[in-house]
Amino acid sequence: MSDRTEPTAAQLADWDTRFKSVTWTLLPNPPLAPRAQNAMDEVLLEEMAAGRRGPHVRFWNWQSKAVIIGRFQSVKNEVNQDAAAEAGITISRRMTGGGAMLVEPEGAITYTIAAPESLVAGMSFAESYQFFDSWVLGALRELGVDAWYVPLNDITSSGGKVGGAAQARKHGIALHHTTCAYSMAPGILTSILRIGKEKLSDKGVTSADKRVGPLRQQTDLDRDVIINHMIEYFRSRYGLQSDNFRAEEMIRLDQLVTEKYDTPEWVYALP
Repeated sequence: MSDRTEPTAAQLADWDTRFKSVTWTLLPNPPLAPRAQNAMDEVLLEEMAAGRRGPHVRFWNWQSKAVIIGRFQSVKNEVNQDAAAEAGITISRRMTGGGAMLVEPEGAITYTIAAPESLVAGMSFAESYQFFDSWVLGALRELGVDAWYVPLNDITSSGGKVGGAAQARKHGIALHHTTCAYSMAPGILTSILRIGKEKLSDKGVTSADKRVGPLRQQTDLDRDVIINHMIEYFRSRYGLQSDNFRAEEMIRLDQLVTEKYDTPEWVYALP
């Protein structure tokens, strides 16, 4: 397909060297409320900037359904708020840019990968997106999903778009997170998200209008099986040591949710 991009052999060798140059940890994945999940990325970025935590991979488990909007989007422009409220869907804003996404607890596979910016030194933003998700493409291909990357930030396949990524660069840290669709209730995307509507800001980006190909439609594997395969794929190539959240991090998480991520000033901010 014309939108298919494949890294060169030299790029792959360079990426492999970069991934192996740091020590990676795998963090737990307890179910958290949507706004707590978004806040956790900021907590861990703060911890990395302070030198108390290193490069890590974290898979998310969602307590409830949510619409997650990008840092530079507006709720009014992206979300049908009445439909979201009726469906019990939380609206949350993340610290990274990009477009709105709809997640359901058993319908999404979301992960964060964070490392010092030095890991992507010399890369364009476009290459850094593909770099951080390259291992996931390999894992999906091993499961029989013909997946590839479409710049700037999409994972797609012959069955449709699988996922999208977003990044933040702050305090010398590159934080990258990706959500892949595992399953999706029919019609829910178009009833909750204002797909194709005029933007209030030219920084607003939507990718929801692209045809989605949930992994459940492309493989008969359970969600947890796919996640575990992704983890072991990464571990076998780059190493991955299991770690736990610290008490201070959980205290900071509660504080950040209360003071920022749960507030109307953050959720309903206009870009």
